[in-house]
This record gives sequence, C-alpha cells and structure tokens, in this order.
Amino acid sequence: MIGGRRPLKGRKLADRRVRVERPHSAYFRYTGPGQLVAKAAASVPTTPSGRLLARIRAALFGRPLASEEETGERLPKKKALAIFSSDAISSSAYATEEILRVLVLAGAGAILVSIEIAVAISVLLAVVALSYRQICRAYPNGGGAYAVAKENIGSIASLVAAAALLIDYVMTVAVSTASAIAQTYSVIPALYDVRVEIAIVAIALITIANLRGLRESGNIFAIPTYLFLGLALLMVGLGVVRIATGGATDLAQPEAVPLGTEGIGLFLLLRAFASGSVALTGTEAIANGVPAFKPPESRNASNTLVAMAVLLAVLFVGITVVADGFGILPTEEGGQTVVAVVASVVFGAGSPLFYAFQASTALILFLAANTSFNAFPRLAALLAEDGYMPRQFSFRGDRLAFSWGIVLLAAIAAILIAVFGGDTNALIPLYSVGVFVTFTLSQAGMVRHWARAKGPGWTWRATINAVGGILTFVVLIVVAGVKFTDGAYLVVILVPTLVAVMLFIRRQYARSAIQLAIRDDYVATPPIRDERVVVPVPTLNRAVVQAVNVARSIAADVRAVFISEVPEAAEAMRERWERQVPGVPLVLIGSPYRALAGPLIAYLDVLDSAWPTDRPEPITFVVIPEYVAKSWWERILYNQSSRRLRTMLLGRPHTVVVNVPYRRDDPEAFETGRGPGAASS
Repeated sequence: MIGGRRPLKGRKLADRRVRVERPHSAYFRYTGPGQLVAKAAASVPTTPSGRLLARIRAALFGRPLASEEETGERLPKKKALAIFSSDAISSSAYATEEILRVLVLAGAGAILVSIEIAVAISVLLAVVALSYRQICRAYPNGGGAYAVAKENIGSIASLVAAAALLIDYVMTVAVSTASAIAQTYSVIPALYDVRVEIAIVAIALITIANLRGLRESGNIFAIPTYLFLGLALLMVGLGVVRIATGGATDLAQPEAVPLGTEGIGLFLLLRAFASGSVALTGTEAIANGVPAFKPPESRNASNTLVAMAVLLAVLFVGITVVADGFGILPTEEGGQTVVAVVASVVFGAGSPLFYAFQASTALILFLAANTSFNAFPRLAALLAEDGYMPRQFSFRGDRLAFSWGIVLLAAIAAILIAVFGGDTNALIPLYSVGVFVTFTLSQAGMVRHWARAKGPGWTWRATINAVGGILTFVVLIVVAGVKFTDGAYLVVILVPTLVAVMLFIRRQYARSAIQLAIRDDYVATPPIRDERVVVPVPTLNRAVVQAVNVARSIAADVRAVFISEVPEAAEAMRERWERQVPGVPLVLIGSPYRALAGPLIAYLDVLDSAWPTDRPEPITFVVIPEYVAKSWWERILYNQSSRRLRTMLLGRPHTVVVNVPYRRDDPEAFETGRGPGAASS
C-alpha cells in the first residue's frame, strides 16, 4: 500500500500522534490489495500545450466518461429510433425517384407500375424486418449478420457478411449525404456548384457529434428525425386526400427527364425493383446495435425495428402513390428531386411548410449517415476483438465511442463524395448489393440456429427465416445482375478483397501470439548474459552526462560513441571527454559520408562479431540522451536524430533501446548524477 499511518512524536513523553498519509488519493483509489483504479486527475495533461488541447477536446467532444457511465449512455427507444432508423426512414426520400428513373425509359405507361413495385418492396421489407426482429432476440450482444453467420455457418461466411456490411455502411454515408445536398439545391440552385464542399463539412460535423457519444448524438438527431416524420406523413396524407377527392392533375415539368420508348419488359421491371430496393438499406442496423439500447435490450431493439419498418413502408408507398397521382417525373441533373416536387405540389411551392419539409428532409438525410456512424464502429470493434481488424478499433475513446471506426468511416465517405462529385445517381449502383448479401447470410444462419435450438415454436421461426432467406437471395441475384455493369462489379471485387485482408490480419495476430506465448511449464529464469552499454553522444552536455550516469547503473561495460565527419572536432571531443568524464572510454568514428545511424549500427555489428563464440551473446543497451523541450515549437528543433536512430535500432537482435530524458528544470541530476528522469525502453 502506498502511504499509510506514520507515528509522530509529541511534545510530551506520553503523547502519541499518527499522521495518515495518502499520496495516491488525488490520482488513485484502492479497490483491493495491490489494486488501484485511476481517477480522472491521473489523465490530466501536465504541460501547458497539453492542457490547452484537453480544453479544446472537452469543448468539442465533452468531458471524458468513465466506463461505469456506459449504462447512462444507452438509448431509450425514442432516441434509438432517431439514431438507428434515420438511414432506413430517410431512404423514402430517394427510393421512389430511383424507381421512376428506370420506368421513365419505357414511357408514361410504365410509370403506372411504380406503385406495384413499391408495394412489392414493402412486402420484402416486412419479411426482412420480421426476420431481423428474431435476430435481436436471439443475439442480444449485437453483431447482426456477422454474429449469426459466425456461429451457424462459418468464419468465411461471417467475414463475407462483415465485408459487405462495412461497404454498405460507407455507401450509406456517401449516398445519404449526396441526397441531402440534392435536397438543398432543389431549393437553392446556386448550391449545386459547392455540393461537394457542403457534403464534406456535414460529414465532419456528424463525426464530431458521434465522437461526443451515443446520448449526445441522440439529443442532436432526434428533433430533425421526428420533424421529417411528421411533415412527411402530413404530406402523404394531404396528397392521398387530394387524389381520392379528384383534385389531382398531372403536373407540367419542363425539366423532366424525356420519356423513353423502351418496352415494359421483365428486365426493365427488375431494374426498377433493384433500384427501389435501396429503401431496405439500414434495416439491419438495429440488430447490429442491440447493446446500445437501455435494458431490456432485446425487447426494446425489436420493438424499435417494427416501428421503423412500419414508418418506412407507409412513407415509401405513400410518396410513390402521390407522385403517381400527380404524374410527377424525375428531373434532369441539377433539378428538383421527386420528393421536392411532391412537396411543392402538396404544400405549395414557396410555402412555409414546403421549406420546412425540404429543410427537414435535408437534415434527416445528413443525419441518416449517423446510422452508419453507430453501426460501422461497432462491427469494426467486433472484428477487432476477433482478430480480423487492428485491435485499436476495439478501443473506446474518452466518450465511450469507438473513435477509430468513426474517423475511418468519415474519411472513406468523404473521399467517395469527392471522387463521385456528390452525385447520388452515380453512387446508387454501388449501394444495396452488400446489404442483400448480409440479409441472405443472416437468414440462412438463423434457419440453422433454430434447427439446432429446437425450442418452442422453432419450426415457424425457422420457416420465417427460410422464406426471408430465399426472397433476399433472389433479390440479391437480381440486384447484382442488373447493376453489375453500372458499378456493382466494384462491390463484387471489394468484398473478397476485404475478406482476404481480414484473414491476413488474423493470421498475423495468430503468428505473433504463438511467438509470444509462454508455456505452462515455463520458469522465468533467464540465462546469465553479459551486458554492455553503448551511449551515442552528439556533444558533451548535461543530457549526455545524465545518460552516461544511467548507463553506469545498468552495466560495468560502458562506452560512448562519437560520430563526426570532421577529424578536428573528434579530437577536440576526445580531449574534453577525457578531462570531464574520466573512466568511460570514448570511441571516435569518422563518417566521411555524413551518416549517423549506419556507422553506429555497423559498430554494434562489429562488437557482436568479435564476441567469443563459446559464450552467450551479450545484451547491448543503447542509451540515447534526449533533451525534453518545454514548448511545442522547441520539439521541432531537438531530438530529430535520436528519434531516427531509435527507429532504426528497434528490432535489432539482443539490443535494448533506452531513452534518458533530461529536463532543464532538474539541474540536480547533473550535479549529483542521480538522473531523476525515468528511462523508457
């Protein structure tokens, strides 16, 4: 125990006093013998620049949260609907347009089929939602298709599902953001020229919101989501009433896409179905994020999933019905979106409700990316825990968010927006293929899950998943087939590529684990080895003397090495060294090619080759003096050569690199030779 009770002598003979010393109390608390828990003060930066950065981080992201506060960060159903369902619900803003852009190629008659296609997609949505509701119950730890496939089908199938999901989450951010920009320039056409810049700024703001944690992002995103839902339902209701009462007439659209002359064939209908199936993207996000819900997690998640599916189906079919009733067609690039035209017809162009609806649509589409910002990092964390992604993706940041996954997702999505020019129609072909891969694998895995469990009602549960699996597999073939030449081939290439990368990472971790493993009968008795210390010195100063003092405490065999390209400087250094640091030999190495690290490493190799072969190779400690600069700008001026030397020495056999920091506010280290700076290797 650190500190404790220390008896003190009183002024009188019988006086007894005890001083209780707790030097740890400001930074740690005891939880048991030899067990400490760090308090927030233990992580507070000590330098002025560090404290400034900490204040900036607190202003942007909030105060750091302890792990025990995670339960308070979990979401009730109302906030969870805003966070996890914004992707699926917002797809109603562009799914109808994607159907119409295909049907318009066959002329005005084909437009009438849009309602039937929307209804068919909604039926598929109901099957998928019912199937994923069972996944929420069966797998309360989250993971969705990845967890289901890993347990019931195999690791390769689970990695395929994970790769497809990761791609789809990235596409969700890119497509939702691009569609949101389209809503803005539907009202303000001048924004079309800066659509990419607006999209990147929006992604950055969403990233900051998510780095602040789940509860914070729920507070931010709830209002736009429910505002969109209210206005969209009002718009659909008013539009349906006008159609039912005979008040709907075909709208004249000078900017509409010209009607085509293709026949209404099966392939055209399949293309329209495949394009409209983007409405199903985001359905799996709730199943992936079950642990983010408040208890009881499974029940809350499954109920939220049902609410999301009902709302999406009503909005999707409703907007399609209204668009069909008023004869609305998609416009040329840069023109108004279909949902914007529907709003202008129902609410009136220029009315407050029209502008409010367009603003809420743009906001929910921006925030639809938030579904991926919650699901992508959680899936990446699960993969990292299983060894398929770098382990840092499983680490939580100050606000209990998976910061690495959030930042990676934002970076890739911003790059996609820039590469595709923020064009929704260019990004859509890459979308929805991956999600149907995961739908199919998850349903197949659930069939096997119920067959193994054989609990009450397992036959009808397995039947539901089997029907869902067959339907989603058929849709997968259709979507991949009709979108293949439009860009879906990239997804077909990327999925196996990502699987190969994840298998490579897993193999590397497995190899390292074997190399680092300790046998059960291992006895930590290292062989007796000779030790020697080499101190590379750039000059003779207090930092070098402190490093030499540390070297003397490590081993008796200590030698300093001075590398110089000027012979006169080397001789001057020898004279001064012998006068001021007696007892430590100095080796002078001329470097006519002006290199530092190379000659030093070669000298170490020569020392190794000269060692007697009948004795174990010695451990060579390379003690590097390092001056600790106080200001950030001073760090640019010092220690560059030592950092480069340390990098080159790391990994050298039988070599330990030791940094010895010298602080100028500790002059007693030079005077007494004690070296207060803790050496780090």
